[in-house]
Amino acid sequence: MRGELKEILGLKNVLRTGWVRSGVDLPESVAAHSWGMSMLALKLTPSHLNLERVLSMCIVHDVPEVRVGDLTPHDDTSTKAEDEHKAMQELAPEWVALFEEYEQGETPESKFVKQLDKLDMALQAEIYQANQGISLEEFIESARLRIEDEELRNLLP
Repeated sequence: MRGELKEILGLKNVLRTGWVRSGVDLPESVAAHSWGMSMLALKLTPSHLNLERVLSMCIVHDVPEVRVGDLTPHDDTSTKAEDEHKAMQELAPEWVALFEEYEQGETPESKFVKQLDKLDMALQAEIYQANQGISLEEFIESARLRIEDEELRNLLP
């Protein structure tokens, strides 16, 4: 148990690949991204959704990346689903159902969390653009294409 906990905490040291690839100076970690999503969830989750489930998915959705890495559409993702599922089974079997719920994106909570994932990315891109003077419009545009909730869309840069 102690070993798995320490490995999961290693997410604090896994940098977000998209930011690295785009030349962001001091890019956020995967854990920082999960924290960002959690903050957005606390502020934005509608009352008809289960906040505990939303927060739980925000926190655990990227846990397998501590082993698999933060893969982007630029990477070979042919075995991503299998690799991530196996990593989650080994690291935190008690969270597999939450992880699968997020991955399938069929429940109202998981659909909302997937949109928070994109909103966090877009807002972070805006922060990096303002602070570092680089263009990260591709990330913002990607979020625009995937966020359907009108309240969340209105928060996009």
